[in-house]
Amino acid sequence: MRRADRLFQIVQHLRARRLTTAAQLSGWLGVSERTVYRDIRDLSVSGVPVQGEAGVGYRLDRAYDLTPLMFTPDEVEAVVVGLRMAEAFAGPSLRAAARMALDKVALALPQQRRAEIEQPQLFAPTFHLDPALGRRVEMVRQAIASRRKIDVCYRDKKDQDTQRVLRPLGLYFWGTGWSLAAWCESRRDFRSFWLHKMTACVALEATFETEPGKSLDDFLRSVGATT
Repeated sequence: MRRADRLFQIVQHLRARRLTTAAQLSGWLGVSERTVYRDIRDLSVSGVPVQGEAGVGYRLDRAYDLTPLMFTPDEVEAVVVGLRMAEAFAGPSLRAAARMALDKVALALPQQRRAEIEQPQLFAPTFHLDPALGRRVEMVRQAIASRRKIDVCYRDKKDQDTQRVLRPLGLYFWGTGWSLAAWCESRRDFRSFWLHKMTACVALEATFETEPGKSLDDFLRSVGATT
């Protein structure tokens, strides 16, 4: 790694946390703590407002801002692919937001680097997608944000339709489809539902509060996932 890239990564790590130790930076960057101390000193001399000291930890003055668009080519491609996937598979609102965000990234990059966006090598085609599914993603996403219960007609493994009232907790994209993590009031337990197997889905006026044992963190613990 070039030293300039390492210094930039140190700044990014410091911006992301309230306090970061030299040992953490050493592990993340694959260099010795002595090298980290030297880099921190050089950043301070160059005008970057690093606060803290060796043996305690470091942080950046919150007033300090560094343009987040000093991306490497791989980072640009990661951002572009992520935004294009959101544009392809998310609902209408996030789709429009992804297009606008992509335009902002392109405008903020130096002119000579815009080809990295304008000539992509990775794509997220949309011609095969059902627009109705995108609208359902949007509706469920808004229900999660507003904590509104949803009434769902779901086709189960036996190819039978069952009616459920759910507390929607989180949406998960698996590459081939979306699933909803929810507390099922009909079964009084956590359940996962594929959105494409919902034959009907309506947001209700009724809302819900986060309760112990019924939250998204509780769902993740129940399936053995880390939170």
